[in-house]
Amino acid sequence: QVQLVESGGGSVQAGGSLRLSCAASAYTSCLGWFRQAPGKEREGVASIRRDGRTTYADSVKGRFTISQDNAKTTLWLQMASLKPEDTAMYYCAADPRVWWLIARDGCDYKVWGQGTQVTVSS
Repeated sequence: QVQLVESGGGSVQAGGSLRLSCAASAYTSCLGWFRQAPGKEREGVASIRRDGRTTYADSVKGRFTISQDNAKTTLWLQMASLKPEDTAMYYCAADPRVWWLIARDGCDYKVWGQGTQVTVSS
């Protein structure tokens, strides 16, 4: 079972930047970032697949960038122009299934990290 460990969260003023990292114990074909603010539902932020396809929530397009290292065991989320509404616990998630299932059905996140807190002050 792949394990995920996030890091890089912290407190920053509005307009600032942070880079989140997620270390995966094994290769997976689909990784994503999610976030959950107090009293709100968890939402998808960004994802990246083995074929390089990326997705972003409308609220972060143009400000956040998801990327991986060549071994695809480290996932990053570069966050710029941060806003107070970006304040949340950020989670890394992975779909551990084989690629052909993911390519056919889309990502289905079954493995989650413990989260890292991002706080943006105005």
